[in-house]
Amino acid sequence: MTTTERIPVLDLSPEIDALWDELNAAVQRVLRSGALIMGPDVAAFEQEAAAYLGVKHAVGVNSGTDALVIGLRALGIGPGDEVITTPFSFFATAESISAVGARPVFADIGPDSFQLDPDRVREQITERTRAIMPVHLYGQPCAIDEILVLARDHDLHVIEDCAQSFGARVRGRHTGTFGSVGAYSFFPSKNLGAFGDGGLLVTDDDAVAGTARMLRAHGSRRKYHNEVLGYNSRLDTLQAALLRVKLPHVDAWNQGRREAAARYGELLRDVPGVLAPAVTPGHVFHQYTVRLPHADRDAVQRELDGAGIATMVYYPVPQDQLPVYRGQYAAAPHSAARAREVLSLPIWPTIAPGVQARVTRALGAALA
Repeated sequence: MTTTERIPVLDLSPEIDALWDELNAAVQRVLRSGALIMGPDVAAFEQEAAAYLGVKHAVGVNSGTDALVIGLRALGIGPGDEVITTPFSFFATAESISAVGARPVFADIGPDSFQLDPDRVREQITERTRAIMPVHLYGQPCAIDEILVLARDHDLHVIEDCAQSFGARVRGRHTGTFGSVGAYSFFPSKNLGAFGDGGLLVTDDDAVAGTARMLRAHGSRRKYHNEVLGYNSRLDTLQAALLRVKLPHVDAWNQGRREAAARYGELLRDVPGVLAPAVTPGHVFHQYTVRLPHADRDAVQRELDGAGIATMVYYPVPQDQLPVYRGQYAAAPHSAARAREVLSLPIWPTIAPGVQARVTRALGAALA
């Protein structure tokens, strides 16, 4: 990449180039098989993903959103129930709760983090609370141990939103394997990304897994014997085959992201006005998100764009303040502050140190 070439937020081409022959072989195998819906690659990927994550059941679905929705329904959560979650996440988190007829209840994030604050969760628990839905945002594990204690003490389910944390670990154990259900997204930009939409629900509960498999197939365990209203939410065979090619490489890619994050930390050490994320154990840096608490974040982003550097804001409006929920919730102060401050810099497993240096120089100039 030249010094004048535009820097994207994410460059998938290195991993695609490295696996080009294997990816093409997988596509050809599926196309020639004719097994395009729920073909053998789906079951094979489910088994391989379950083994990698260390869970009993992995159920492929067509998106991370559906993994959350189906997970909630498989746990029997619906109208009249409350589910506590974070305001600071993509809309699919709260949307999934509303989609099953339950009510999202928002607990703020911590004052110096992007993650759900267990103390704020405790304050929101009522007799209608059925579950807690933490998000391992940006690839960083949340305070899952404290959340599990709250869940145990109040007889609640934990549904882990792992859309951004595939491969992240806590004490050597994968995020998504602590609660009743874990939900993953394979949107192309994820750490393990498909070439279209895809998702995965994981659980160690046989009944939950069975219900999830029924719900993803129009509510039927046998074709034409529909038991409940379900969804057309099968993981596409072609996507499963491509994910099988990529899965063995995810740990190496995540390590590349951690190394890139460590380099950013060194480069940003002397850039005033930037709060850089810590490289903590288990963090897989789906995004490398800094805080700019004393700057006009949007103006900084425009300057970087003018310098040929793409950045993203995840997320400019907390979920509780989106139009669909507007007026129903008081603003969560820490989430509102993060929404004004955050800026995600370019990162991918093989990002060159020179590219990162150019990003940080431009960021420093924009803040000067």
